[in-house]
Order: sequence, then C-alpha cells, then structure tokens
Amino acid sequence: MLNSIAVDRRSLIAGATVLGVAIAAGPLQAQEKPMIDARTALIVVDVQNDFCPGGNLAVTKGDEVVAVINALGKRFETIVLTQDWHPAGHSSFASSHPGKKPFELIQMPYGPQVLWPDHCIQGSKGAEFRLDLDLPRAQAIVRKGYRPEIDSYSGFVEADRKTPTGLGGYLRERGVTRAVVVGLATDFCVSWTAQDAARAGLETQVVEEACRAIDLNGSLAKAWADMAALGIKRIKAADLPG
Repeated sequence: MLNSIAVDRRSLIAGATVLGVAIAAGPLQAQEKPMIDARTALIVVDVQNDFCPGGNLAVTKGDEVVAVINALGKRFETIVLTQDWHPAGHSSFASSHPGKKPFELIQMPYGPQVLWPDHCIQGSKGAEFRLDLDLPRAQAIVRKGYRPEIDSYSGFVEADRKTPTGLGGYLRERGVTRAVVVGLATDFCVSWTAQDAARAGLETQVVEEACRAIDLNGSLAKAWADMAALGIKRIKAADLPG
C-alpha cells in the first residue's frame, strides 16, 4: 500500500532551498507537554524489510516498532516516511571496497563512513516498507541515499551535510513547526533525522518504544546524548495525546 505513494522529488527539492536559513535558526524551545495538532508531523524513518528481522541489515526487534507506529499514525494529520533507496554498488557498502568488511570505518570525501552490508537496493524486496506498516494518512515518501557516492542517514540532509533531501521545504510549506520522529535505527537514521529537524527549527521529540537501535560501539548512548544536547525530547507514546 505504501509503496504506491508517488513523490514529486523535484518539487520537494525546490522547496528545500530555505532549509539552510532554518538550520541556522536553531531549535525552538520545547513545550512542557508534547502535543499533536495541525502543525505537528510524524516522521517515520526507514521501516523497511532490510532493517527488520530477516533483512540484510536487520535491527534487533526492529519489527516491534510497527504496531506502535501504526497506533501513533491514527493521531496525526501530517505523516512523512523516509526510505533508504541505494543503487547497487553504493559507496557505503563494504562489498564496494575490496578487502573491507561490514561495520568497518573508512574515510570518505565527506568524512568517516561506516561500511554496511548491501541493503535497501532500489527496487528490491529489502527496500520495500514492511507490509504490516499501515499508515493510510501518509502523504509523502522522501527517498535518500540514492546518490552512489554519498550515504544518507538523515531524512533532511545527506551525509555530506550540504545536500538537502527536500523534507525541510515540504514541512515548511505545510506549516509544520513540531516533529515526532520514530523508526529505524535509533542511533543512526532516527537520530540524524531528529537532530536535523531540531536544527531546522522544529520542536522535536523521539518516541522511544517506536524505535530500535543497532548500538555499534556505543552508538546508542552517543545518539541519545547528541539529541539531548539539541533539546530533543525522549518521550513515550503514552506522553502524546490520544
């Protein structure tokens, strides 16, 4: 169902030209209590087959986020999904670097890069969203990581930290000022997406039980610390209004 949603990436990218200004503004002050209204977006990060049990880059218990996210999705008017969408032979794959193994660290022109198993290859079953992900109110899919030479964790800005995906412009045009981030994995794509949401001036929360982590060499603890430093709230689904 979700794979049939069409996205006009050209219009998203055009709208994203204002993202740099928003990032400079920094995060808004968090409110005392989380809330959901017409200005609040649910950003669902990479709930794809390859990140769930049985996938090429499976996150432990990654499938457990689906039921939580489905329930949350009923409360939001604005829902956006991100989708890892790599070409075969992507530069972030260990298989693209002879002698290297998955999870080794190398230097790329844009900085350090973890090498991953081949995953979320365009058009593959692994790149598809989970079939049990049921979000009929979702309006847009933002694909990332499709440039062969640049990895992309954040739903807002690719790993070179200067190439926007278009998500910032889309949310701005929709009048969104508040983001609730969920999905996979907490310590990579969720964290980077949440941090860029906060930098873009959005009041940002991450729903803890709607995420699961890889936790590579302490990456989970670092991710929560980095998010807290930007004023991002770590909340429970029960903290949000029903």
